Amino acid sequence: MSKKRRIISIILFVLIVATLVTGIILTSDPSAEKEPIKEAMKDAVLHESDKISLFGIIQVNPGLISALIVNGVLILGALLLRIFVIPKFSMNPGKLQYVIEQITGLFAGVSKTNSPDRPVFIGGYIFAAGTYIFMSTMFELLGIQAVTVNGHSVSLPAPLADINGAIAMGLMSYGVILFGGLICNGPKGMLHALKDFSLPISMSFRLFGALLSGALVTELVYYYALTSYVLPVIVGILFTILHAFIQSYVLITLVSIFYGESTEKKEKEKRKNHE
Repeated sequence: MSKKRRIISIILFVLIVATLVTGIILTSDPSAEKEPIKEAMKDAVLHESDKISLFGIIQVNPGLISALIVNGVLILGALLLRIFVIPKFSMNPGKLQYVIEQITGLFAGVSKTNSPDRPVFIGGYIFAAGTYIFMSTMFELLGIQAVTVNGHSVSLPAPLADINGAIAMGLMSYGVILFGGLICNGPKGMLHALKDFSLPISMSFRLFGALLSGALVTELVYYYALTSYVLPVIVGILFTILHAFIQSYVLITLVSIFYGESTEKKEKEKRKNHE
């Protein structure tokens, strides 16, 4: 890059920063009433004042609306892939087939490594759970608006940013581990899984805490006028993408490992008897 281009780039950068600062000064209104930061953070967690009417029957948290949308999109996408894409798979894969095979192969590899005795079922489960966690986390980036029962607009949060959604995911994953041990090893396998009674709590709060931390940091950035321009875009995208990958990876790894432990004993005993 020549010296002239560097100077032009520096001037443009200074002009952009000056424009943003000017916009902050002109649009800020110190006299305007603002919700206390404590209340803003509380609403971001509990959604007590942000209830949404579901079919005009009951009032629900925004997270439930987000979960219904994400599930609907995933089910519709799975049906379209099954009907229009998978029947066209061939020995010479195209780009879409290659991507699908790589993703499914990744989950199959995790299940075989951590649950070698019963990899098929748990492979399907961690694929579904991991996809749901990733897509529901990325859903927050869409910024879909909904009208609350109080008449004001809110941005729909990630489904797992609601403590109820995180607990449901943790309990369902623990149920898979629990009944996997029961089916494969009988009551002993179930009792083995019951020893880890803190597992659903840890998984639930790990999901909820990680996603909530990103939501609260973004809420803080939006709250103060000096940081409410440009910075929220960077912070929000980085936190969301990071959490989407990390939380998906953590859950599928934990579930597959504990499932493998609860289902392995009986299979190994059978092998010894055959030998």
